[in-house]
Amino acid sequence: MKRLTVEQVVALHSQLIIASGGMGGVRDKGLVESSLSNVFDTYFGVDQYPTIEEKAARLCYSLIKNHAFLDGNKRIGIFAMLVLLEINDIVLDCTDEELVHLGLGVAASELTYEDILDFVKNH
Repeated sequence: MKRLTVEQVVALHSQLIIASGGMGGVRDKGLVESSLSNVFDTYFGVDQYPTIEEKAARLCYSLIKNHAFLDGNKRIGIFAMLVLLEINDIVLDCTDEELVHLGLGVAASELTYEDILDFVKNH
């Protein structure tokens, strides 16, 4: 299973800001690290998110909710999820509108990690 690093997520965020506008920069690098470690860490030898779909959904949720960046937290959450899935040979079949709805819903606490996971599994 291929992983994303903190440096890769920060670089993806920079690409997003250049492409779509907004304020660049990391507000708290520790929160980016936390989002990634939460996804890939094990507890007592047990992987809390054993599938790539679960890892991608948790990464999306954590990046959106942690607000690690000055701007674009919803965008990087969605983008990092898509990239993590794609580098592991999973491509979602969904519209931009569905992705926007997903990001906004998570940010507004209307959608949960489980909702993101269902979305990934169904697309």
